Amino acid sequence: MKTDTLTLPAFAKINLSLRVLGKRDDGYHELETIFQTVSLHDTIEFTATDDPAMVTSSDDLSLWMGETNLVTRAAKALHARFAPAQGARIHLQKRIPIQAGLGGGSSDAAVTLIGLTQLWGLKASANELMEIGASLGADIPFFFRGGTARGTGTGNQIETLPDAGEMFLLIIKPNANISTADAYKALNAPALTSQNSKTILSISEAKEFFDNSTFASLQNDFEAAAFMLEPESERAKLALLKVGARVAMLAGSGSAVFGIFADEDAQRRAIQAIELETGWRVFPCKTVGRGEYGSRLQVP
Repeated sequence: MKTDTLTLPAFAKINLSLRVLGKRDDGYHELETIFQTVSLHDTIEFTATDDPAMVTSSDDLSLWMGETNLVTRAAKALHARFAPAQGARIHLQKRIPIQAGLGGGSSDAAVTLIGLTQLWGLKASANELMEIGASLGADIPFFFRGGTARGTGTGNQIETLPDAGEMFLLIIKPNANISTADAYKALNAPALTSQNSKTILSISEAKEFFDNSTFASLQNDFEAAAFMLEPESERAKLALLKVGARVAMLAGSGSAVFGIFADEDAQRRAIQAIELETGWRVFPCKTVGRGEYGSRLQVP
């Protein structure tokens, strides 16, 4: 259905498990991960225009919205393939920190494709949108599903899982940035590699299931590399454990970390007790299941 204006949230994600299984023949890394959407989100406003052009902007003046930005790239890819005669203004209200491992850019790109499809009343199928998304970034296909899902391959092959259930979290973005490229390069540091073949982190093995009752399967193979690059991320993890997190872990490839708390009261007490270093930002949030995710994005 076509509309003139539309405002949608673009939710962040955490990785409840992130295993690096080895290096592939194509040069990319083979991953197995458990994605989970959380309530921290950006907001994207879409406005249809008579001029067949794509204009993107953001309230974050430090964020470049030019040709390399994922929102701009997603908008132009959809525009060129399905609606060259249509136009839109897209305004991104940014709240998810960048270079944090929270998938903000990927989520923004996926929601841009979803939002423009609704704005223009396009007939593009979900598979066609996912195809465009996958061409832009490995994490993007997950954000067409939301909730709890397993990612394999480079993280782009998505299998939906039963929702992990409501969990209360604190996410800390320390005063540090880690680019995904730097995180992958750090995995090849001598202390983190095996001495034979292409297998990195030889302890990493695929898991058959995810256990969210004991958190026994929570592990992130990027932690050692990320903490080597940015010790401040490790201090943030320890700060979360100190104020009562049941478990704390690096978010994606970093630099943010998250802690899971027993309930909302424990989360609230932690917010009051946590000692933050200069420049740290803390985001209270909770998990977002697949049903709520689809409802908030106005898609089935």
